[in-house]
Amino acid sequence: MPSFDIVSKLDMQEIENAIFNATKEINQRYDFKGSNTSISRNENVLVVETEDELKAKQVNELLIGHFVKRSVDPKALEIKSTEPASGNRIRQSYELLEGIEQDTSKKIITAVKQSKLKVQVKIQGNELRVSGAKRDNLQEVISIAKKLDLPLPLQYINFRD
Repeated sequence: MPSFDIVSKLDMQEIENAIFNATKEINQRYDFKGSNTSISRNENVLVVETEDELKAKQVNELLIGHFVKRSVDPKALEIKSTEPASGNRIRQSYELLEGIEQDTSKKIITAVKQSKLKVQVKIQGNELRVSGAKRDNLQEVISIAKKLDLPLPLQYINFRD
């Protein structure tokens, strides 16, 4: 019976490369000259420290641009908080979204059930396993999941016949 997995995983090496390239561009850009702007990553949290709101917004756009260049979906980057830091600086925390949460899984499952396709969808930790008798039904499930426009990047892996 054909099956595949719906997952939300990030390539941490590509994220490191995007952060490195963004930091390199910040150091070379004229509008950041003399500013003390830094980007750091700890597990699934990115921390950006800079001087003002405008530079924070520019760093955000730089990060998104470098994520796209590195084939990392920018939906994986979510702003958690913006707070003042020491010395009239601003600290922004971003969360890197990985794994499918329970409520998002349920949205996908209900959308698949409403389509009346003959497939089974099972939650396995933070991923979904979809299995069915026909390949066409599995491809329908992929298109249904894409149409939901969820706030996190999805990948469709482990297709087995």
